[in-house]
Amino acid sequence: MLDTNGRKYFDKLFQIGANVFLKIGLKPTHITLMAAFVGIMGSVVFLYNQVILSIILLWLSGYLDAVDGAMARKSGQTSAIGTLLDIWLDRLVEIVYIIAFAIKCSDATFSLMILSCAIILSMTVFLTSGTLIENKGIKSFHYQAGLMERTEGFIMFTIMMAFSNYMRILAFVYALLILYTAIQRLFMTIKFLGGNNEE
Repeated sequence: MLDTNGRKYFDKLFQIGANVFLKIGLKPTHITLMAAFVGIMGSVVFLYNQVILSIILLWLSGYLDAVDGAMARKSGQTSAIGTLLDIWLDRLVEIVYIIAFAIKCSDATFSLMILSCAIILSMTVFLTSGTLIENKGIKSFHYQAGLMERTEGFIMFTIMMAFSNYMRILAFVYALLILYTAIQRLFMTIKFLGGNNEE
């Protein structure tokens, strides 16, 4: 929801980063890899009780993840490989954070497992709709909006780290929100595809 409706308010920040990195000769893929590395390091420092640093690295990773797309569009370097790496590494960062949460908060393992399953369901619909629906936006494929997008995920991860004593409850709440998003996206896609078939 925030990615879809709020990006226009922060796009200037992404453009600044894109201009700086392009000026020093970096490519979008370099920033994609950097974003993943920073995110993975954020999950590692969480294991050592560096909560504030972990949160900072998580959001820095998210910023870089937005900048790489801005760089690709600005420089005309968009590619299928870039899209593939971006999506795959985004999921990798989420996975390593969830694993770190499970290690630090073993009593929340079941809730975190449910969260992982909800993410799988939501991403399955998201990626399938991106394949089946014609892309008319600035993204590399059709971007299906939903209640819980990546920024909301970062907000939830931040809350989960800041209040890790409540990890079990927070992970379950997050899972429910993502499950709602998965169902929301499923029905949106069915409605769109059904409407096209009737034409």
